[in-house]
Order: sequence, then C-alpha cells, then structure tokens
Amino acid sequence: MLKKIFTEKAPAAIGPYSQAIVAGDFMFASGQVPINPANGNVDAEGIEAQTEQVMANIAAILEAVGKDFTDVVKTTCFLADMNDFAAFNGVYGKYFTEKPARSCVAVKTLPKNVLCEVEVIVYLG
Repeated sequence: MLKKIFTEKAPAAIGPYSQAIVAGDFMFASGQVPINPANGNVDAEGIEAQTEQVMANIAAILEAVGKDFTDVVKTTCFLADMNDFAAFNGVYGKYFTEKPARSCVAVKTLPKNVLCEVEVIVYLG
C-alpha cells in the first residue's frame, strides 16, 4: 500500500506528483528545489543559499514522517553547473553527516532555473 506524504512546511508540488510516497519501509521524496514554501518563490540566490533552502525543504518532509537526515539512505543531486560542486558539497555535508549513498550530476536546466535539486530515499524501519 502506498501512502502520499504532504506537509505545508515544504513546497507544494508544481506538477502532477507528490512531495513523497511511502512504500513499505521506505519513503521516496520527490526532488526538492529551493522554493520558499511560505510564498512559492525562489528567494535564495547563489548555490549555498539555494542548497540551504533545499535542505530546509527536505528536513520538513523528513519531519512529516518522524525522521531526520540520518535516516536517508540514498540521495540524487542535480546541479545546473558542476563548477558549483564544491560549494554545494560544503552545505550538503553539514546535513548528511552519515554519508548516504549518492549520485550527483550536472543537468542542462532545472525547474524555475534553480541551481540545484536533491531527492532522497529514506529508511523508515
């Protein structure tokens, strides 16, 4: 049985998808971009500030299922510019201290022309 997760503390989906889905002992969160959930805008400028907003959005989804960053088992990270890799990692590393498995790729364009997006898989058991 699948369970949809929604929290007002993270941005609402901007398309036909859920913020996250629980399937068995795992939660699969949709990619989070640096949208401020309070106003629906991308307020953060620069890779560090945008990454901080992404982490806040992920934290809100994790909180909605009673989990935190230490429960994340896999991340997929998308960067608009691989030159931002080191700065992105500087912020990312503050949150993912348990070092989950990760993929990180550069993409041509992200929604709303943001600089980064991160999706997570969380172990709930």
